[in-house]
Amino acid sequence: MTKIHVPVRDAYDVIIERNILKRCGEIISEVSKAETCAIITDDNVDKLYSETVSESLKSNGFKVVKYVFPHGEASKNAGTLTKIWSFLVQNDITRSDCLIALGGGVVGDITGFAGATFLRGIQYIQIPTSLLAQVDSSVGGKTAVDLPEGKNLVGAFKQPLTVICDPDTLFTLPQTFLIDGMGEVIKYGMIANAELFSKLCQYDLSNITEHLDEIIPVCIGIKRDVVAEDELDTGLRMILNFGHTLGHAIEAYYHYETYTHGCAVAAGMCLMTKFHNTPEEYETLKCCVERYHLPSDVPASLKELVSLCGHDKKRAGTRLRYIVCSSIGTAEIKSDFLPDFQKHFERNERA
Repeated sequence: MTKIHVPVRDAYDVIIERNILKRCGEIISEVSKAETCAIITDDNVDKLYSETVSESLKSNGFKVVKYVFPHGEASKNAGTLTKIWSFLVQNDITRSDCLIALGGGVVGDITGFAGATFLRGIQYIQIPTSLLAQVDSSVGGKTAVDLPEGKNLVGAFKQPLTVICDPDTLFTLPQTFLIDGMGEVIKYGMIANAELFSKLCQYDLSNITEHLDEIIPVCIGIKRDVVAEDELDTGLRMILNFGHTLGHAIEAYYHYETYTHGCAVAAGMCLMTKFHNTPEEYETLKCCVERYHLPSDVPASLKELVSLCGHDKKRAGTRLRYIVCSSIGTAEIKSDFLPDFQKHFERNERA
């Protein structure tokens, strides 16, 4: 077992161990005195893991109820959130009970937001089942839903009681989920760990699963350090958004249907690096993302993508804050007036 402590205001542990899903009820009983656990999951994950989690919870004295919604980013909206709230009311969930986010990033984000807002806040626990969720979205307490105008525009900070990562869940999911998660893994190498990035350039999609036991704790450790210093995302934590400014624009441009989050972030990282770094650094990143079947570009007009960045949640007044990697393994926050940001990309695209 690997345990990573996250020393924020409401501190908690991230527990990583293969086959730990069968013991999740025991772990949860150590951190929660809830009578009822409400599992929130999607229709894909439900078929795979709900029974295992439910049985473990019941065997440790919890009553269990479950809400299942359709998988995919399209479900991460106010309509689904309202249905979850109603489900919790109908099942007499109180502030003494607990929510369980069982699934990938969408499940974790919307369950966390439900936990932050229902009855002005109740406990919740993250059990991430995708690579993207395990290395990134389950840790740090960011919760949100999307609006038609943009991604994650309505949300709250709500730390989980604990995060339970079972790497075995990654081997029962389609390869597209592994590819998606690698977009965030590569991001961690780019912003904070040149050694990790170098290793990723040596591995590829055929053998990366052999190295996940090493990679997952490294990525979580990087995020832990950043979040501990800047829990509320007012400074250093923004570096975790490398590739996300253009990545979110790509997702929105294609109506969250064509590119998954990790794929959009990979393309966003490459586009940002192409226009801010040396040709050699760009080619190195491009080759790395393509080793994992991630896109390094998209057919959409760069001008149209940049115009969508005006809705990004990192905007401050008329300025847009965005992240560049001055070299592999380091990141810095930039801030431009929106028109200057647009002109910069248009000038470089013409060149």
